[in-house]
Amino acid sequence: MLLQQIQTQAIQAPTRVALEGQTAQLTYSALVAEVARLSDALKALTNQATVALALDNSPAWITLDLAILAAGCSNVPVPAFFTAAQKQHAIADAGVSLVFTDMPAAWQSLYPGSTLLAEWEVAGQTVAVLRVHADDRLAAADKITYTSGTTGAPKGVCLSAQTMWQVASSITTLIQPGAADRHFCVLPLATLLENVAGVYASLIAGATVVVYSCQAVGFSGSQFEISHLYQGLQGSRATTAILIPELLRALVTYMQAGQAALTPLRFVAVGGAKVVPALILQAHALGLPVFEGYGLSECGSVVALNTPQSHKPGSIGKPLPHVQLRVDLTGELWVKGALYDGYTQPAGGIATPVLDEEGYLATGDLAYQDDEGYWYLSGRKKNMFITSFGRNVSPEWVESTLIHQPALLQVCVFGEARPFNVAIVVPQPQCSAEQVAQAIAQVNQQLPDYAQVGDVVFARQPFSPHNGQLTANGRLKRDAIAAAYATDIDTIYEGI
Repeated sequence: MLLQQIQTQAIQAPTRVALEGQTAQLTYSALVAEVARLSDALKALTNQATVALALDNSPAWITLDLAILAAGCSNVPVPAFFTAAQKQHAIADAGVSLVFTDMPAAWQSLYPGSTLLAEWEVAGQTVAVLRVHADDRLAAADKITYTSGTTGAPKGVCLSAQTMWQVASSITTLIQPGAADRHFCVLPLATLLENVAGVYASLIAGATVVVYSCQAVGFSGSQFEISHLYQGLQGSRATTAILIPELLRALVTYMQAGQAALTPLRFVAVGGAKVVPALILQAHALGLPVFEGYGLSECGSVVALNTPQSHKPGSIGKPLPHVQLRVDLTGELWVKGALYDGYTQPAGGIATPVLDEEGYLATGDLAYQDDEGYWYLSGRKKNMFITSFGRNVSPEWVESTLIHQPALLQVCVFGEARPFNVAIVVPQPQCSAEQVAQAIAQVNQQLPDYAQVGDVVFARQPFSPHNGQLTANGRLKRDAIAAAYATDIDTIYEGI
């Protein structure tokens, strides 16, 4: 259905721009023709094999993504922020034989025995086709997505085109994108959220997808230049976009310094990690139409979403039309709807998903629903810790309360089997230790004694994907943070 709906758009409006990059653009008719050409070329190279897509954000990335799907191959998008070891793990785990890349030298260094099969011209740029393994593993799924997760060996989530289309279709039902819309890609396209909720939802609705390089959007190594994002949104006349909480926070701070409102924007989804309600309200005050959502790779990305017609700051909104949610007696959220086919297995094939007798998948998230049907997250089940006084504490609850404070940029709370909790904090620039202490004291007045923060450790650097302390979606990698500050934490408790 995904490819068919894009073809329908090409028939109905052949000259409408589908993809707009920095140096090239493709109309819907040109996109469909390019997808067909590249699909035929791929079929000539391999028969339904598993291939990797390792390109910077560009019209070429999207065109090849669709061509791989049309050719009946498995597509493994490889995030640029993956370490060499994570890239090699994904390639081996999924059984990738071919890699499409705009950085052939880097990949040939990673795989010295690889062969350059061809160089294709795709949407105005040259893409190298490398064979990294001699044997073609039969495609296990339409897409195999990997996230940085909490380990160096992330799981491969196998998704069908039907599942991804279902998610994209539900989003179009709620958001109603159309020919006048211009979706600006902010996140790396290898991020499933951008790929499905951003690109696919826009294309099946006949909107224009504006896609610049990650550097042009503001990503530069471990740094992010927020002025680039603002200028990109403004210059592209974007009407929709997707952000993670850290980028939203940076954009709000930047605009509070006196930048003009981004008036064409009508819908900005924010997800990937919990969003502080105060941040949503600050964004709304600046004219940013920001709405929080929630999703899982195993569900094709988005599960629930706030919309302009139905929203409550602090909630993750209501489930998409095809999704059903419930909680069990422990408070864990279970989801039913368009689900993944399973996880990859090193020897090939797919491990069957573990569902209950009614077809629900356990998410690992703690959640509850209010009397108006809005859902709220209260933390990860696995992150819950028990203090030495036997009290259960959800660190996300404490952290979300702390992040309300203007003095604090990032926080990670620990307290397993300890008499009090310790927070690793990243202060806002120019904030003093005294201001941080005042912020902690103010929050402690709002918390029960067992959840209060007894001491703090000042982080040596912000948590980020590049130092291994954040996932690409902005979630804390608690084990990595705990390891980095283990000595500091132990010193605090030893001094009791």
